[in-house]
Amino acid sequence: MSSNPNDLASDFPGREEEIHRLKTSNNRFARLYDEYDELNRSIHRVETRVEPSTEDVEEEMKRRRVRLKDEMMAMLDGGD
Repeated sequence: MSSNPNDLASDFPGREEEIHRLKTSNNRFARLYDEYDELNRSIHRVETRVEPSTEDVEEEMKRRRVRLKDEMMAMLDGGD
């Protein structure tokens, strides 16, 4: 468990420019990015015990984060 939440650019090293380009030119990607970012912060708060949660809720949030990441990865790879 890290003391800081990761951002999407750290999950996709070397793709920072593509991420920025899609964030500014693709509304769907921008929405997914914002949702990922907020969810990632929520997960970090749960993992650091700042915000109490059940294990089931935490696991569901992590599954949702993976789905968002997969969808954005497909867009980065030209799937949209």
